[in-house]
Amino acid sequence: MDACRVLIDVLIVGGGPAGAACAWQLRRPGQHVDADVAILDKATFPRNKVCGGWITLPVLDELQIDPSEYARGRVLQPITGFRTGVIGARETETDYGRPISYGIRRCEFDDYLLHRSNARLIQGTALSSLERMGDEWLVNGEIRARLIVGAGGHFCPVARFLGTKSTGETVVAAQEAEFEMTSGQQAKCSIRPEIPELYFCSDLKGYGWCFRKGNFINIGLGRMDRHSLGAHISAFLDFLRRSGKITFDLPSKLFGHAYLLYGRTTRKIVDDGILLIGDAAGMAYAQSGEGIRPAIESGLLAARAIVAARGHYSRANLDRYRELLTARFGSLHEDWPTRIGRRLPPALIASLGRALLATKWFSRHIVLDSWFLRSREPAFHLSH
Repeated sequence: MDACRVLIDVLIVGGGPAGAACAWQLRRPGQHVDADVAILDKATFPRNKVCGGWITLPVLDELQIDPSEYARGRVLQPITGFRTGVIGARETETDYGRPISYGIRRCEFDDYLLHRSNARLIQGTALSSLERMGDEWLVNGEIRARLIVGAGGHFCPVARFLGTKSTGETVVAAQEAEFEMTSGQQAKCSIRPEIPELYFCSDLKGYGWCFRKGNFINIGLGRMDRHSLGAHISAFLDFLRRSGKITFDLPSKLFGHAYLLYGRTTRKIVDDGILLIGDAAGMAYAQSGEGIRPAIESGLLAARAIVAARGHYSRANLDRYRELLTARFGSLHEDWPTRIGRRLPPALIASLGRALLATKWFSRHIVLDSWFLRSREPAFHLSH
């Protein structure tokens, strides 16, 4: 830690996709900024991360990742379609006939992004204290930094420092498990690697998933009503067994995590010398709950705002980041089914939703193209 007693320009707290993307962009040639960037994380990478683990094509484009290069020694499962429906009701399969997404393992993906960021890495060190000293920060009593970027997920300690309180936030709670199947388990699994399966709860307040990535499988369920999460997970696992999709007992317990949906949090994301990105800022897409792409884009946008601030990290200068987020995400979460849904009684929404999810047109063009794949939104580039 002695090497970190010098002043750091930008200290990113959290080495996940948002933090790594921000650092990568800041450290790329041609940014016209000579920033000393460090990433601090309580874990030592590679580390296990609870996540469904799939990325859309724009993620690879935005981070300039060559799929063939990434796949060397890592899981990169091409996804060519999805099977969707309501749990226990009619299922619809949509096959695009080409890769439209990829399954990844977060322990590999996050480690890859972190080490290609070209930032100084401070691993195995949690943020235990944060003190403002003039126009600098003192972190853990020994690291000096001019700017702090909170990228530590839903429970980011930097967000807590900014006064974040969990009460009143619309939180999605999820539980899932990922493991490598034995040959015997593979024989009792009908999920195809190229066709993941997504099944909505009957009240449409959440959905369960099965993502198979080669011999690995990720099974989980997330809901906006966390108080009944356990009962819905049990019902989902029972459905998987009864339908012959997964006929073996899961070898490990399900692990929980939480995240916020974009536009449904009051978190302060910018202040003097500090800003939040990724799940710390509540960036997950409202309809699908996907967090990887918006987290990465928020990290790239934060880098743009940091560069534009030219070393003067006042709240007024950093507020450009908030403007960039609004320009990118402000109009992306209100398609016509969402607008209509806000005006209908819950029982009617559930009934109408079940009927629509049984149709191929709605499943492909709304659920998949619009909500999950965001295919109408091209990859984001900072040169735009």
